[in-house]
Formats: sequence, structure tokens, C-alpha cells
Amino acid sequence: MIEARGLTKRYGSKMAVEDVTFTVPPGQVTGFLGPNGAGKSTTMRLVVGLDRPTEGSVTVLGRSYADSQAPLATVGALLDAKGVHPGRSARSHLRALAATHGIPDKRVDAVLEMTGLSSVAGKRVGGFSLGMGQRLGIAAALLGDPQVLLLDEPVNGLDPDGVLWVRELVRYLAGEGRTVLLSSHLMSEMAQTADRVIVLGRGRVVADAPIAEFISEGRSERVTVVSPDAARLASVLLGPDPSPELQIEPQGEERFTVTGLSAARVGEIAAANGVVLHELTPQAASLEEAYLALTRDQVEYQAV
Repeated sequence: MIEARGLTKRYGSKMAVEDVTFTVPPGQVTGFLGPNGAGKSTTMRLVVGLDRPTEGSVTVLGRSYADSQAPLATVGALLDAKGVHPGRSARSHLRALAATHGIPDKRVDAVLEMTGLSSVAGKRVGGFSLGMGQRLGIAAALLGDPQVLLLDEPVNGLDPDGVLWVRELVRYLAGEGRTVLLSSHLMSEMAQTADRVIVLGRGRVVADAPIAEFISEGRSERVTVVSPDAARLASVLLGPDPSPELQIEPQGEERFTVTGLSAARVGEIAAANGVVLHELTPQAASLEEAYLALTRDQVEYQAV
């Protein structure tokens, strides 16, 4: 478990994170989301003691990570996949890390096999692709068989097979009762991987909820309607005094989208008014839509 309480970090006049409080429970994959500059990487660095908080505290398994007797067995972290000496081989890099904890070479070979790097274990890291570097970073994070995984953008540079592998890996590890905190900008992937999400915006927690709850709160119900009498049906749905939540977006001569009414209710109104329907399709809310709606005003760097 990771627990942050009132976590605050300033760099000079810059407030990186402010009064951040959350709990990352074991047995689940917790997604860590937020725009660039929101404070995700800073928070992760604070968790593992690479930075000291200006105020507040953060504990891992009930104690400060700096007090861990065997750090690699407590937290496996991927914060910077490029933080490897380019002249070392993948195996040499992992063996050097393993030596700090008395981890046997067979464990090094095991994580190389697990991450698909056995065939390139003797090659210099400086020649690795971005995806191979990510796999090596994940191998290093797994080296101590840790109880807590902290992974910052682990699917960066991975091909679709690699992305699927990371998804299955973190869900498997969470299923073993481990604590997993995973950041990513790939909303579609996060939607398939995470059980809950913590969202930062401008250094503050703006959401902390199970992913299904977060998505359902982020958008009203929407329905796609296709009818040869679309204009009349739209008029009937709006009525003389439409609710502010009810919106109709034309998508063509015979198609429109309704927000604020269920598919069942649209069908009932159409039947009551003798309107023929060719299509009536509820649109499932997405994590991306909920995230963008929540963080639209939290983006630090906006293009015009």
C-alpha cells in the first residue's frame, strides 16, 4: 500500500504538487493520470525518496521508503528507462543492481526471460530501441520481486504485443495482492488495465475513484438515433421547454445524437409519436471523454 498525506513539493517559486492525499491499495491496478506538468512524475519521485517533500508525508507498506531494509524487494520502480549506462549490457546492468541486494544471477536470467530480453541480454544498452529500453526498465523493477510496483509510462515505445504484455503483467501482479501504481497517457489502454484512477491537475488531486464510477460521472448518457423523420423526432424530443441537460447534435440528414435521455426513453417517445426508427444505439462513455472533460481547465500547456 502507498499512502500520501498532504504531500507538497515546491521548487523555488514553482509548486509542483500541493496537498496531495491518496491511498493506493494492494490487489488493484491504480491508474495515475494527469496532463503534462500535473505533478505525476514528481509524486512518484517523492514516493521513492528521490525528492523530499516540502510538506506532508508518503509511506510505502506503512513506513518511509528510505527506511526499507531491502528497497528492491519493497518497491520496483520504472521512472526513467534511459537511466542506464549505455556501455553496459542488459545482463550486466541487472547484475549490478542485483549485487546490491544479494540477488542471485538466476533471478536476473528469470526477469530477462520474463521481459523478452534473453536474446539480447549480452548487447549494449546504448544500442537498444525505445521499446527494448522500456522492457529493461521493467526487468529492473521486477528484479527484487517487490510488493509494490511504480511504473511511469511503461508502454512508451512498445509495439501492440508489448502493450498487451504489460497489461497482462500488471494485472497478474495485482492479482497476487501487490500494489501497482501505473501512469500513462494512453486512455484506451488504461481503461482496459486499471481498476481505479487518481487524476492530478496542476499539482492537486482532482479525482480519486473506481474507474467505472469515474467514467459514469464524466459524461451524460448519449444515444445515436437514425430516422427518416429525424427533424420531427428531434423537435418532439426537445419539446416546448427542453431541459438544459438535453442536447441534440445533428450528424446528417437522418442521424443525430441525443445527450440526456436514455435509449429506452427515446424509443418510447418515437413510438408514441409514430416516428420510424432505423437505429437507436446507446454510446458507451469512455475514459478518454471523462478524463478530457475533467482536465480541460487543468492543462498547463495548451495549443491554440
